[in-house]
Amino acid sequence: MVIAGPIVRKVTEDTCHIWLVTSLPSAPSIHLMQRGVNVEVECFDESVQVGQYAYIHLLSATASHNFSDRERVYYQLDFTDKATRKKWNIEQQRLLYSAEDGLSFHYTETPETILHGSCRKPHFDGDDALAQVDNLIEKGLSGSTSLPDVLLMTGDQIYADDVAGPMLKAIHHCCDLLGLYHEGLEGAVVSNTAKLAQHSYGFYEREQLLPQIATNTVLSSLFFGAKKKPVFTSVNAQNHLIGSAEILAMYFLVWSDALWPLIDIDNNHIPQQYRDTFEKEQKAIDGFVKQLPSVRRALAHVPTYMIFDDHDVTDDWNLTRGWEQEVYANPLSKRMIGNALIGYLLCQGWGNAPKKVASLIGDAQKVFSSSDLNEHDTFIDKLLDFSEWHYRLDTSPPIEVLDTRTQRWRSESSLNKPSGLMDWEALCEFQHSIIGKEAVIVVSAAPIYGVKIIEAIQKLFTFFGKALTVDAENWMAHRGTANVMLNIFRHYKTPPEFIILSGDVHYSFVYDVRLRFRRNSPHITQFTCSGLKNAFPETLITWFDRLNRLLYGAKSPLNVFTKRRNMSVKARPPNNGDKELFNGCAIGVLNISHKGKDVHCKALLSNGKEVVFSPVNND
Repeated sequence: MVIAGPIVRKVTEDTCHIWLVTSLPSAPSIHLMQRGVNVEVECFDESVQVGQYAYIHLLSATASHNFSDRERVYYQLDFTDKATRKKWNIEQQRLLYSAEDGLSFHYTETPETILHGSCRKPHFDGDDALAQVDNLIEKGLSGSTSLPDVLLMTGDQIYADDVAGPMLKAIHHCCDLLGLYHEGLEGAVVSNTAKLAQHSYGFYEREQLLPQIATNTVLSSLFFGAKKKPVFTSVNAQNHLIGSAEILAMYFLVWSDALWPLIDIDNNHIPQQYRDTFEKEQKAIDGFVKQLPSVRRALAHVPTYMIFDDHDVTDDWNLTRGWEQEVYANPLSKRMIGNALIGYLLCQGWGNAPKKVASLIGDAQKVFSSSDLNEHDTFIDKLLDFSEWHYRLDTSPPIEVLDTRTQRWRSESSLNKPSGLMDWEALCEFQHSIIGKEAVIVVSAAPIYGVKIIEAIQKLFTFFGKALTVDAENWMAHRGTANVMLNIFRHYKTPPEFIILSGDVHYSFVYDVRLRFRRNSPHITQFTCSGLKNAFPETLITWFDRLNRLLYGAKSPLNVFTKRRNMSVKARPPNNGDKELFNGCAIGVLNISHKGKDVHCKALLSNGKEVVFSPVNND
């Protein structure tokens, strides 16, 4: 009955929002209790029907008085139909911890334990670190450790552009089970997304279905091995999701285990040459599904916030001005970007800041009012023009979540130079929001302070017009964005305590940053933790770590040529070796106190072990 969720989303001092997907149209109301006493609430719900048996709901409950700080709030989903209510009471038992008899969350204005992570690829050969949140909550409820206050998911919650064959099979079966609405396609080989599952290019050869343009250089032909290159730059686009139904099914299957027992995965329509790959990926997907009950239970018990990065849509999303011109000029590729944004809106963005996206949800209800998807392209235009994906949590310190994908500072000198991650207007708005604060936590999908050797390699490729080849996604890649962001840190009214949380890069590290030649420098700590279920090639990251320490050590003259030459950047080494970079599936655990002055960072690995990043003694 409940296909995905419940997931606890935005929680304030007197309001909570719960996201879920049901197979029945009627949305439940929320009943709250705290300290064994019923909480008087005003309930509100909005729903979007996305299939014959699929309804996405966001439930809201506003209490008559503020929640008690750090006290568990128990919530019950109340269905009006007696039989439905009885069925849900049975279903929800597997979401409960042994120390409780109901679903729960807590709110605090002063979070001390903040979890963050990104890059969760289902078919990566490794365990899912997100499942460790379940262990943290279970220990917290038993009183053996502190409960996490907030979970921040900082990008690549799904991989729309990099999908395993068995997962694509599961997605199609999910579409059929729920009757998810398919759509007609303009400028495509197939006329309707319903035909994708049976098409000869439907599995492992979808790049043949995606738009292509003529290559304009010999080097491009060398890279792509053909006279045409794909509009989408993902090297793993063989199973790239296309339709909105596929995107939504992906979300339902990565957030919840509920549908998986009904999913039948066979190798029909899988070309013979890909059968071995299919079987290998099937083992990885089986491992992913096995951990989903823990993930689902955890998300039902902690306030969770999300922001997109490129793989939530497609690799290199808006990386260069040339990329944008090619992608948005083609009706199929534009539709695919729009469909991914529809999925993000309904399954991620809606719960971050419901009031901000209220008008978009109203539009979505009209689009999905029938199986024909009314005014689909008009709605996509609105999503592409929307400029309020960023949001703020009014905690102490406040948490500013940046949109580094849709507010780009585009290069005027070259189509192939990387765009800045935020434009001047967005950066000015960000600066205005943090000026005068004592402390601030900033969520940036990509690290603001990256590994210098990797940035140098990206700069070299960019010089030769190949920014897309090396994913030149860093804050220093665009002169204007880099200068404005660094000036924000140098501003005399910048918060003296500054914490940056980031992911994206598939390895983890912690930097302590101070301004040179200034007595009252802000204390900047950047904690990069990535990925939840992804990692960097081990041999490559080992060499990058060595070269970075060799070429860009504290006394290296090469630092003079970096944009951060007026800043002292010191790495906190992980306690598991002599490297500065840690490689492995993990979720970041940030512990703060005293208004952000004490900042402790550790990576909780997918196997339950911990890696601590200890500050370097400056004495």
